Amino acid sequence: MSGGTSEDSLSRLIVLYVVAFVDMVGLVMVLPLLPFYATDFGATASVVGVLISAFSIAQLVSAPAWGKLSDARGRRPAILAGLWLSAIAYVVFGLASSVAMLLLSRIVQGLGGGTIGVVQAYVADASRPEERTKALGWLSAVTSFGAVVGPALGSLLLDVGGRRAPGLASAALCILVSIFAWRFLRESRELRRSAAHPVPTIPVTGRAAIWSVLARSGEPAPRLIWIYAIAIGAFYGTTPTIPLLLTERFSGITARTIGYVVMYLGGMGVLVRAFLLGWIVDQMGEARLSRLGLVLLAAGLTLAAAARSYPVLWLSLTLMPLGTAFLFPCVTGLLSRVVPSGDRGLYLGVQQTFGGGSRVAFPIAAGVLMDHFGRATPFWVSGVMVLATLSLTGAMESYLGVRAEPAKT
Repeated sequence: MSGGTSEDSLSRLIVLYVVAFVDMVGLVMVLPLLPFYATDFGATASVVGVLISAFSIAQLVSAPAWGKLSDARGRRPAILAGLWLSAIAYVVFGLASSVAMLLLSRIVQGLGGGTIGVVQAYVADASRPEERTKALGWLSAVTSFGAVVGPALGSLLLDVGGRRAPGLASAALCILVSIFAWRFLRESRELRRSAAHPVPTIPVTGRAAIWSVLARSGEPAPRLIWIYAIAIGAFYGTTPTIPLLLTERFSGITARTIGYVVMYLGGMGVLVRAFLLGWIVDQMGEARLSRLGLVLLAAGLTLAAAARSYPVLWLSLTLMPLGTAFLFPCVTGLLSRVVPSGDRGLYLGVQQTFGGGSRVAFPIAAGVLMDHFGRATPFWVSGVMVLATLSLTGAMESYLGVRAEPAKT
């Protein structure tokens, strides 16, 4: 690889994966506690919804700026700054005595979390083009595993140390992992290569990049971003409402047992990304695997809407994480190929902006659809929308040759 050997690149990625894992553990240690803290301060369910959405809104607003900053100044400073912001947010969360302080904490958390596109860009910098999807899949696997571990750790700390302990512990984790990153995470700028780009000049500002996705949706990068945004909204924006559907149809699923359903959904995604994704990418390639991911995700969502027996339900809960595990790393890997390396952080940040917008809009729409048309309706609609994005995948094979970078040695 450019800038070092393949072993050097692997060591960079391992350090980054450790940072991403610990960061995710800190985030989800406090997230399940948010509704309880907020209602203790007198918040209504609507206010809790605002607190939850505040993170995504701050993240989607800040992501392009973080990406552009990392393109200009380096990935490492942006990642460190995001960790420090997150540490501040967790201190505020731990010391919060009002809803306003919780809101401030969520906004600052979202600003720090806007660096997710920077982390993805670092993975792209440090990976061969043909290995990029696998590396992004591992990134997704380690963060998903952090999301499985974090809630249990947060509950344990609450029991042992009281209500301030989870927030302050999350802050301590962020500070410790930022010290680790400062010591061991090296800059990836020297790994990026410039090459002639065969498509029209890509904008170099966040506003212009966002506008290009809206105005030039037929070009490769906007197509991939729209696929990502619709699919991530359909999954992460709709599945949080699945307890409302399942408790209506299955007497055995209650508040005491729904956690096992959610754990299965998340655990399947971790296993597929960690143990299956790399092999199947080699067999099928990113373009075909992206299409398969869309079909599986659409099938899982529609089966959830139709499920009235446990076999159909578990099939649905298997197909959805399979679809997302195949789709998201492939789409992100393809996006990293079709934009210039100098704008990679910017465009991966823009992808997070559109994805964040979907994760705000889809839950609101799901609630409205459930109230007016029945609890299965959001899953039918989301499945159809995901399936419709297949129309954007027609030229995907050609993306593999766009801006093909020489093998790094």
